Amino acid sequence: MIKVIAGCDVGHFDSLFDEIFALRHKVFVEELGWEEIRRPDGREIDQFDDDYAVHHVAFRDGRVSGYQRMLSMARPNLLRNVYPELCELEIPSSPDVWELTRYAVAPEYREGKRSVGSVGTELIAGFVEWGLASGVNKVIIEFEPMWVFRAMGLGFLPRPLGLPAEVGQQTIVPTEVTFSERTLLKIRETMGRHDPVVCFMGTLAEQRRVRLAS
Repeated sequence: MIKVIAGCDVGHFDSLFDEIFALRHKVFVEELGWEEIRRPDGREIDQFDDDYAVHHVAFRDGRVSGYQRMLSMARPNLLRNVYPELCELEIPSSPDVWELTRYAVAPEYREGKRSVGSVGTELIAGFVEWGLASGVNKVIIEFEPMWVFRAMGLGFLPRPLGLPAEVGQQTIVPTEVTFSERTLLKIRETMGRHDPVVCFMGTLAEQRRVRLAS
């Protein structure tokens, strides 16, 4: 299951986000070498963890097993405000395009090829489910170049926005991926399960109830 939590509700989940920020620090600082974001408290937090961010948290056996954060491209975001030099094409800014950042799977839940496994695939299904329910059909991801082709295999239409570049210990390319219900069906086939994986929490759950009732 993936809980979807609005940034404005983070204060209601203090202990959960302590675990999330520690996971982010472990993955992006200790494993991937992003020294510029190292913090002495071992919690990776940045200026984009504001009220407008949307957090996706995956669970296994009641523990945080994976995480990703969604940022609207119509607001300040990582690509435009921190890494604009990665792009050769114009950076999208429409409300139906969001940026997926801080994708991380906890080490003990990594499995399969390239350590993606079931948690990683569930996170992918999660952002597609969330997007289709939220009026979003394009996401920008700064990922390894081989993921451009893997995204196609999962039913996405990828459009690289720049050339591969080194960030920390990774080579990444900013890519806009377009998705649809067909994409979600393909991902569910890959997972071998067809039930929804996301659960909207707090403010987002209420907003969703209002939309469905109108």
